[in-house]
Amino acid sequence: MFEQLSDRLTGTFDRLRGKPRVTDSDLDEALRDIRVALLEADVNYAVVKDLVSRVRERAKGQDVLQTISGAQQVVKIVHDELMATLGSTESPLQFAPQPPTVILLVGLQGSGKTTTAAKIASLVRKKGRRPVLVAADPYRPAAVEQLVTLGKQLDLPVRMASAREQPPELVSRVAAEAARDSRDVVVADTAGRLHIDDEMMRELERMVSLTHPTEILLVADAMTGQDAVRAASEFRARLPLTGMILTKVDGDARGGAALSIRAATGVPIKFLGTGEKLDALEPFHPDRLAGRILGMGDVLTLVERAQEHVDQKQAEEQAKKFLEARFTLDDFLSQLKQVRKLGPLSQLLSMVPGMQQVAKQVPEAEAERELTKLEAIISSMTTAERVDPAIISGSRRRRIARGSGTTVQDVNQFVALQTQMRQLRKTGFSRFGAVGRGRR
Repeated sequence: MFEQLSDRLTGTFDRLRGKPRVTDSDLDEALRDIRVALLEADVNYAVVKDLVSRVRERAKGQDVLQTISGAQQVVKIVHDELMATLGSTESPLQFAPQPPTVILLVGLQGSGKTTTAAKIASLVRKKGRRPVLVAADPYRPAAVEQLVTLGKQLDLPVRMASAREQPPELVSRVAAEAARDSRDVVVADTAGRLHIDDEMMRELERMVSLTHPTEILLVADAMTGQDAVRAASEFRARLPLTGMILTKVDGDARGGAALSIRAATGVPIKFLGTGEKLDALEPFHPDRLAGRILGMGDVLTLVERAQEHVDQKQAEEQAKKFLEARFTLDDFLSQLKQVRKLGPLSQLLSMVPGMQQVAKQVPEAEAERELTKLEAIISSMTTAERVDPAIISGSRRRRIARGSGTTVQDVNQFVALQTQMRQLRKTGFSRFGAVGRGRR
């Protein structure tokens, strides 16, 4: 997301940093580039005009012109104003003081409501809640079946309508029964349409009046750009929306919807859908997203993702084995699997400051193929071979190649690299130990 915008802004700021002093004309040129970059990213025109105006006013008011650090100050001002446009602070999910908390997901058909309902339920369960999913979309073919399938994957209950029961009454009944069933969060997947119509809105209004939801979240497809902003405005006019979830942001290189919605509608973005997997839902942090847009990376999200997926005790044990030169290919395979849980390699690199350009140079499909190949090669080895790759003879290499579906050349390259790394670890740490003993 924001790849095109980030590239344009990074180029603008690089040119600005190359100036010994920032003059009036330099600032005007930079702001012109920023305006064009934002408009090309499909950001709402009024939002662009307001943001650029605020940046200009602050830059001139803080005397950044003709100063040595003027370029850095301009970047800081743009970062602050991007944050203000995105909402300044995050908007976490709210829970009712007295359970159950009812969360209604609304939106147009095809925006990803059903999958998002399952993602929300999975997320709140990780917070210690006991959610129940409600299939309140009887109109779209297979909508109920899809939610039931997702519920089975998550091992969560799914409630659906009985004969002649309408969606508003269904959600109301499940909410009333939730406390009795020891369920404290009700996540309802409501019906959508190809366009907003009065019948759809009346049904949703009735559902709101019957269930008194704590959260009414509009699910919008980020790839629709300004259509998502228009949809948000129309839903906002009829429903007391509490927030938005932007889906498919991993496929949206422009990002205009995310930058426009809060400023254009006043509705905060609460989550970003970053993939098809049921854990691919990120809380929306305006400060972190502003940093990503300006090429500053997003280390905090990377750390949080690592904390969620990496076994801390296992990581500490492997680090100890590495320092003591006892690190085997079993340990390497374990680490490889944990890293792959964090997400695509290019996405991880893009979160590291200064690595955005490197991330773009890594073809995602090729990187995934190489990682899969490594896993297959190690998995085809015996326990003894994983402990000491030096014992892998020619016949063993041919067996490993057949078992992993790779070539003998692939196995040769991997074994040679591991042998070199093993030797470096041994000699490197023994020298370190010798130096340490000498100093003592």
